Amino acid sequence: MELRNIHKRFGGVHALRGIDLSIDLGQAYHLLGENGCGKSTVIKIMSGAHAPSEGEIVLGGKTYSSLTPIQSLAAGIETVYQDLSLIPNLTVAENVALNEQLVASGGRLARLFDRSRLRQTAEKALATVGLPSDRAFLNTIVSELPLAARQLVAIARAIATRAKLVIMDEPTTSLTRREVDNLIRVVDRLRSENVAVLFVTHKLDECYRIGGSAVVFRDGQCVAQGAIEQYSKKQLAELMTGRSIDAQRYRTGKPADEVLFKLDRVTAPGVEGISLALRKGEILGITGLADSGRNELAMAITGVQPARGGTMTLEGRTLSINRPSDAIDAGIGYVPEDRLAEGLFLDKSIFENEIALVVRKLSNAFGVVDKKEGRRLAAKLSEDMRLNTKDLDLPVGALSGGNQQRVLIGRWLSIAPKLMVLHGPTVGVDVGSKDTIYRAIQLLAEAGMALLIVSDDLPELLQNADRILVMNSGRVVATFDAETASEDELYKAMLASNTETVQ
Repeated sequence: MELRNIHKRFGGVHALRGIDLSIDLGQAYHLLGENGCGKSTVIKIMSGAHAPSEGEIVLGGKTYSSLTPIQSLAAGIETVYQDLSLIPNLTVAENVALNEQLVASGGRLARLFDRSRLRQTAEKALATVGLPSDRAFLNTIVSELPLAARQLVAIARAIATRAKLVIMDEPTTSLTRREVDNLIRVVDRLRSENVAVLFVTHKLDECYRIGGSAVVFRDGQCVAQGAIEQYSKKQLAELMTGRSIDAQRYRTGKPADEVLFKLDRVTAPGVEGISLALRKGEILGITGLADSGRNELAMAITGVQPARGGTMTLEGRTLSINRPSDAIDAGIGYVPEDRLAEGLFLDKSIFENEIALVVRKLSNAFGVVDKKEGRRLAAKLSEDMRLNTKDLDLPVGALSGGNQQRVLIGRWLSIAPKLMVLHGPTVGVDVGSKDTIYRAIQLLAEAGMALLIVSDDLPELLQNADRILVMNSGRVVATFDAETASEDELYKAMLASNTETVQ
């Protein structure tokens, strides 16, 4: 595939400005850039979801002004979008084999699945990405799967056919290190079979491990292209943002001696008798594999999946948290892992999203919202989180991933929480937005807020936390000082059984 002088305009927004890009079989490409730079737009043009405003696409020796999705699929171009684009009420097998059968029918939807072919295709693809291929898993409705499993199902769908180019938009955002290792092996296998792979990612370490070419976008233009090995992380960050960003440790402050939040032998589904203490102004990191209990602990603290036993105290008061509203009333905020499905109202404006938690406080006795005061609050939260727009009436769904995450964090700041639980605070966020969010986290800690970061992004925890707890099988198996720990030490602890003692 070759893109020649591709432009794309959305109303008055010039999203792509003269993109030239050539994709060769058997090669790996890493499309890098800040959210909003045009990465997603260009892959939608390649997959037929968008038509360019100007320019041409050369595919298989033929020149096109635009592609349809079926033309793109028929040419062997498979895409895993950031929102996964799975059909939630279909089974795993049906989702994995859908594209293959759509192409076979020329895009006709009003037809029956070829069930025999469907199962064969799904079993082979799922085994490739390390997922079960038994009948029970194949028949599982996709909406019932956790986010990490859904991500792997979407990747399995992309490699289920005889693809020539596989495009992956943020394919590892919800995957553990072990799952990422497996995906890199899948990419190596695809390349050995002469399939091209285009990664859209913010995780530079994974790019270096895979190798291939870096393609850097900024403000809708391609500003650099070459072998990934010839660029340092610092150089790539500067190319993406137009400014210098150092990979320094953000945490410089120290927590107070006063204990703000305590768990005493808390038990919940996936959590076995956890005890911990979090001081005022402390940033505590929690990590582990996907089934370690780290996610369940976050949900127990915030009432999403209530604890079954043990006690929680905040500022010396024993809490009874049976639902999210109990946590909010107690002064506990929660930024969930999946901002699209669990966090934001995508069709609502920035203003409506920012004031969602305090509507009652902004309303009079008749339920009428004081919009002037609400806009003042929304404007302040947006300014505090350095949102890249002053138009509070923009729908959140139109924002880049980094700006969406800033809106979500800002919303929780509206309740002035004493404790903030951040579950994957920079999932799918570009390097510039990460820098902004990390600096905001540090300012919140310096102001006395306690923060609990649940993440499998080990550099994120090492850069931002005071302490890091590693969970395995529902228990804490190791504790580290974040200032002196290493990624290898953390990963070793993540893989250790809960009966081992990790130093």
